Amino acid sequence: MIVIYDKKGFNPLLTLEGDTLSGRDLRGAQLQEANLVQVDLSKADLSGADLSHADLRLANLRGARLDGCNLSHADLGGADLSQASLLQARLGGANLSDAQYEATALSAAILQQESTIALDALQKNPDGGKP
Repeated sequence: MIVIYDKKGFNPLLTLEGDTLSGRDLRGAQLQEANLVQVDLSKADLSGADLSHADLRLANLRGARLDGCNLSHADLGGADLSQASLLQARLGGANLSDAQYEATALSAAILQQESTIALDALQKNPDGGKP
């Protein structure tokens, strides 16, 4: 059984059967302020999920589907977003420092000015690869 807690570790946000989140259908999940540090979410479908203010540092999101996902003010420092899809994802205020995003689909992703790390990196390498 998997239990996802908030960043403080007191409130369970989601309980699932199984032993991995890799490849799971988590569409529309309400995971605001979730603690997902170093969690393997590779190939998971998080389309439309709310991960605002979540801690996703060093998370494995390789090949994950994050279309329409709210990642505003999320900490994605060092996360692997390679081959992930973030179509129309909201990334305002998100920390993407040291994130890997080789072949990541960012079409129509909403990157507000406070997401300067993401904007700077994309301006240097607009095809989505790590500069």
